[in-house]
Amino acid sequence: MGKPWNTIKFEIRLSPTQTLVLGFFALIIIGSLLLTLPIASADGQSISYINALFTSTSAVCVTGLVVVNTLEQWSMFGKIIILLLIQVGGLGFMTLATSLFILMGRKIRLKERLIIQEALNQYTLSGLVRLTKNVFLGTLLIEGIGALFLSIRFIPKYGVEGIFKAIFHSISAFCNAGFDIIGTSSLSPYIGDVLVNFTIMMLIILGGIGFTVWLDVIRAAKNKAKKKYGLVRTIKKLTLHTKLVLILTMLFIIIPFIVFFIVESINTDTLGQLSLGRKLLGSLFQSVTTRTAGFNTMPLAQMSHASKFLTIILMVIGGSPAGTAGGIKTVTIGVLILAVRSVMKGKDETEAFNRTIPNSVVKKALAVIIISISVIISVTMLLSLTETGSFMDIFFESVSAFATVGLSLGLTSSLTTFGKLIICLTMFIGRLGPVTMVAAMTRRSNMKKTSVKNAEEKVMVG
Repeated sequence: MGKPWNTIKFEIRLSPTQTLVLGFFALIIIGSLLLTLPIASADGQSISYINALFTSTSAVCVTGLVVVNTLEQWSMFGKIIILLLIQVGGLGFMTLATSLFILMGRKIRLKERLIIQEALNQYTLSGLVRLTKNVFLGTLLIEGIGALFLSIRFIPKYGVEGIFKAIFHSISAFCNAGFDIIGTSSLSPYIGDVLVNFTIMMLIILGGIGFTVWLDVIRAAKNKAKKKYGLVRTIKKLTLHTKLVLILTMLFIIIPFIVFFIVESINTDTLGQLSLGRKLLGSLFQSVTTRTAGFNTMPLAQMSHASKFLTIILMVIGGSPAGTAGGIKTVTIGVLILAVRSVMKGKDETEAFNRTIPNSVVKKALAVIIISISVIISVTMLLSLTETGSFMDIFFESVSAFATVGLSLGLTSSLTTFGKLIICLTMFIGRLGPVTMVAAMTRRSNMKKTSVKNAEEKVMVG
């Protein structure tokens, strides 16, 4: 005889990847419901659900695309909700949940560790709880310092409200979200302000390089102090991942900075009429913010086609793994460049800094790029059918949404309902990563790997 119906327990077994996807989805829905409340709007009138959903998705996915003016539309309650969604979305809900569990003295179970491992893009379970704790505390410290510097400018201008503005923009910048409550075209009023520009840029870079890079640099610095290493030996002690991140991040800042300066310095609609100092600062800020942050100090729609195209390339590249940034990630591009170099040199293995990168990593990098390009192409085609705008505007919007950047040439505010839903889905896929989404939707085989290998046969490529 079977069990009574009221004693039957239904257990849904989800993989860590599926749990991560559902967790972000639930967070978006909760945020959208809170933003539809009349108290969330400045005028006391409930906003349409589609606009609330779009805003919540953009905040959780740390994108920054908006269909309504963040300063004018939302009340203080609404702005606080958006800020919390940005913070949780930037760090990941499991990072914050684990930090709370640690504070309460609760033991972190294996299942929770597996979800953290997926969320922070780690290869092993070792030291995950300590890593989560350091990430949480480090984030609060950096955002606090950033808010302190920004308050130097905002408090004299906005009074007590400047404190909240400083906190809001510090969190938004560190999480690479791009939301602002200045009320004008992003940070355009501060294009010549050295303090604001460098504070925002440093927050963007620190959030975008990835949490594991922080800890590796700190570890190497401590070893240098203890054993009195020289700088060269200290750099050699860094992991291959950290070396690639730091080098690629530097290159993807310096090279675009030079290009933006050369191209836009002669464009009277952007930087052409500014002083040399402001041209340099504006070009550098654009180079840093373009890859994932979504702030801007120059009018994007007035940029030359060359700068717009460069912006699209930088948005696709994005930040680095295990950070708050989006895109296909700097290391992904770096691995493929190294793989191409190994082919050109006639080598079978992909190498860098006297280390061999496993073929599995190269294959994953290739998969990320192919899936990402497929998503961007599909979204661009769909928006081309439903939205009115130039191809550049639509392509730019699609890339910005997928890479969770938040920059726009003006298309966002005029999106149709279908267009808003497509952009929401694109931001969601971009935040979690295309490979994560594919893994969540498919079942991995539990069969043990065998030593049986199919016969090889070459095909012609190139």
